[in-house]
Amino acid sequence: MYFLNVYKEKGMTSFDVIHKLRKILNIKKIGHSGTLDPLAQGVLQVAVGNASRLLEYLDDDKEYIAQIKFGYTSATEDEEGEKTFIKKPDFSKDELLQALNLFKGKISQIPPKYSAIKVKGKKLCDLSRQNKELPEIKPREVEIYKIKLLNFSQPDKAEILVHCSKGTYIRSLIRDIGEKLGCGAYMSDLTRTKAGNFYIENSVKISPDIENFALNPIDVLNLNKLEINENQYRKVINGNSLECNINKSNDKKYMLIFNNRLVSIANLSDNILKMEKVFKSE
Repeated sequence: MYFLNVYKEKGMTSFDVIHKLRKILNIKKIGHSGTLDPLAQGVLQVAVGNASRLLEYLDDDKEYIAQIKFGYTSATEDEEGEKTFIKKPDFSKDELLQALNLFKGKISQIPPKYSAIKVKGKKLCDLSRQNKELPEIKPREVEIYKIKLLNFSQPDKAEILVHCSKGTYIRSLIRDIGEKLGCGAYMSDLTRTKAGNFYIENSVKISPDIENFALNPIDVLNLNKLEINENQYRKVINGNSLECNINKSNDKKYMLIFNNRLVSIANLSDNILKMEKVFKSE
């Protein structure tokens, strides 16, 4: 049971990553958090074995570096789609900065029609590629914690850094920036540099020895830690609750650790730890 900080390369789907890892590690139970499009690269959070039961506890904020091409729109909102010329960009750097500032904080965003979002059980991207009539795509609320201009190559190219909440589509963000500037825009390149506690500088490409880069869940999850003794451990692995004296009323969820191994996720209520998930040795 462990995590991997995988560097997904361009051209691969997130499922391709899982398929390759299953072959290398000879383990079927592998999952990931936060799909990356084939044209994107960067950090992919991967859970191996019972760590897949821990994906919901990962910090889910994301950070990206995106390249923007102004003056055109794209059918897929990225480099892959058919381009439509809108108008030659004629805005200044200050006007671009003002436009970016409009997207800070909580915003309403309509996801791309070429996305894996399911509406009535069908993926939007599949319907779009089949030229079928699309159902109404409802806007969703996301949050942009930080948006920073890294480079502006006038008149038609820019590079931005975006720190955002789970579920944010950078393609849609760039599309909307282009609309604000009145000239259209699409995402020409994307790199995810951070996902929760996983950073690109510590990520690893898929290789036969990737298991050597295994991450202990207790070093990855941003939850309270509580060391337990052997008697408590025997109770925990059988799903029994534990009495405890913890004077942190705001802390409700704990990782219970025995011999440097996560054995349970537990909820604290009235000085009683009740087991939410238990992990016996794999």
